Amino acid sequence: MDTQIVGYIAAALTTISFVPQVLQVWRSKHTKDISLGMYSIFTIGVAFWLIYGILLVSWPIIIANSITILLAGFVLGMKLKYG
Repeated sequence: MDTQIVGYIAAALTTISFVPQVLQVWRSKHTKDISLGMYSIFTIGVAFWLIYGILLVSWPIIIANSITILLAGFVLGMKLKYG
């Protein structure tokens, strides 16, 4: 199996895994049980993965982390807004 295909599959699955959390927060506006520390550290980590992907010119890493940073950033923003 082509390594790029494995990368795209992994990227798709890990990125899509954030969608249920985003939808839940969007609908409920409830973020009390979400860890601010975890989402802050995670979002920074995703930003570094994105930089890493850009430096490698690895499209699976770039695409996945671009989308994931938006999704995780949304949840983090909602956590900051609704506490």
